[in-house]
Amino acid sequence: MRALLVVNPAATTTSARTRDVLIHALASEMKLEAVTTEYRGHAQDLGRQAAESKDIELVVALGGDGTVNEVVNGLLHQGPAPDRLPRLAVVPGGSTNVFARALGLPNEPVEATGALLDALRESRERTVGLGIAAGTAGTEDEAVPSRWFTFCAGFGFDAGVIGRVEQQRERGKRSTHALYLRQAVRQFLDEPHRRHGMITLKRAGEDPVSDLVMSIVCNTSPWTYLGNRPVYASPKASFETGLDVLGLSRMSTPAVARYATQLLTSSPEKGPHGKHALSLHDLTDFTLHSKVPLPLQMDGDHLGLRTSVTFTGVRRALRVIV
Repeated sequence: MRALLVVNPAATTTSARTRDVLIHALASEMKLEAVTTEYRGHAQDLGRQAAESKDIELVVALGGDGTVNEVVNGLLHQGPAPDRLPRLAVVPGGSTNVFARALGLPNEPVEATGALLDALRESRERTVGLGIAAGTAGTEDEAVPSRWFTFCAGFGFDAGVIGRVEQQRERGKRSTHALYLRQAVRQFLDEPHRRHGMITLKRAGEDPVSDLVMSIVCNTSPWTYLGNRPVYASPKASFETGLDVLGLSRMSTPAVARYATQLLTSSPEKGPHGKHALSLHDLTDFTLHSKVPLPLQMDGDHLGLRTSVTFTGVRRALRVIV
């Protein structure tokens, strides 16, 4: 088997020595080309080259969720074709690794590499659904290119938190759960629209849902992790179904306290709920409009401000080694 290993040297939980050990372990089982990423978007370029290659059968992403997202967008740059495109494997190296953990992989890179090699020997794989977001036709965001996401997207409050975290990381701060929590508090205190939401959700054949302050789109469950604790925004979300949405229409101090507690105590059976919480399951197509530009994130990467985003859930988009 010929495989491409995409290595993010800035992965937060792997050292250069660990990465060398993993590369040698993988190279012992396959014809491996290892490439270290050198710039933002490099993993996407490598994924695209692999998709266009006629002999690469497998692409392994060694890094966090951002690296995986770039590789996936490269592999699917001409659309999904599970039977033709190389398969994807993930060795987690980031701080959270939601996609890998949602697939049931170990969160430790050496153990995950062992699990990957076992899966290849036993031909274990699955075809997963993914989400794609694009600028909405007929709006000022119409020209914004589409982008795939593997586990979640967010429009509004949570994307603002991620933007703040990225600013702190650019200043040298480490990506920790404490950093995310601090920035969430600051985002809440500075949020100008927390009492009067700007977002409207529209889908065919249904009445619009307006005045949402934040909207989380999930392609799988859990939504994220706090350490080893899974957090379920949309417990029914699955790689086998369409997209799920959690929307909140109020973020007063009591409401935030209530929903934060519900998230922290969420389970595979129960997520946030209440008068100001909207939960939708297994959607194929819908649009989120905002009266003002709001931040957008996908798979934990801040993508700037948008006023209108159209989401599509695509079943059976990519084959993954599990």
